Formats: sequence, structure tokens, C-alpha cells
Amino acid sequence: MDYRIELIGVPVSDVDRSIAFYRDQAGFVLDHDHRVSEGVRFVQFTPPGSACSIAFGEGISDMVPGSLRGIQVVVADAVKARTELMERGVAASDVDEQPWGKFVYFADPDGNAWALQELPDRR
Repeated sequence: MDYRIELIGVPVSDVDRSIAFYRDQAGFVLDHDHRVSEGVRFVQFTPPGSACSIAFGEGISDMVPGSLRGIQVVVADAVKARTELMERGVAASDVDEQPWGKFVYFADPDGNAWALQELPDRR
């Protein structure tokens, strides 16, 4: 049996601010923004090329905003990804070169932390 991670909840304090960040600055694709009821709003984004999406909103999580750490996204080129983020106004770290890849770190407005990894050449 296959197990595929397809959705990760991201705890945020301001849904509209987070939509603007993930759409306009991180460059993710807005899949859904639905108000289900008075206290429930569901927002889903997918990073370009990803099979896994993120979700946030109102009334869908009891996680503390900004508490998510360790989401890691693989990119083809860490330098290019960093440049694109910075051009869109995201504060991104310098490229951190390790034997297991090149990394760039950034956070959303609440402090949820992301890592971009360029995998090493395995040939």
C-alpha cells in the first residue's frame, strides 16, 4: 500500500495576510478559498510542481500560529529559488551548502519555517 502526503496544515493568525504571502511572495498556486460556514474558512495552496499542498484558514486547526517547523521542499536550483523569493520580497537566508544538499530558509509572516533543498548530484 502506498502512503502519500498530500496536505499539510499551516497554522496562521491572519488568513488574508497569509494568502497574500503564499500567493504573491512565495509564488504558490491558490487552489481553494472557501468559507464553509460562519467560523470555518478553508484555504489551500500548492507550491509549483508539488504533489503536496498546504492548507490554512479559520476553524480548521488548533495549532499555534507560527509553530510549524521543518517543512522541506526540494528545488532544482537553490540559488535561483532564493533569488526568486528575494525578488518577491521574501527574507531568505544565504545558501547553506552541506554535503547532503544546498539549503535556503525562509518563514511566513507568522514564523512558520520552510527549508528549500537542492539535492546533491547523486551520480
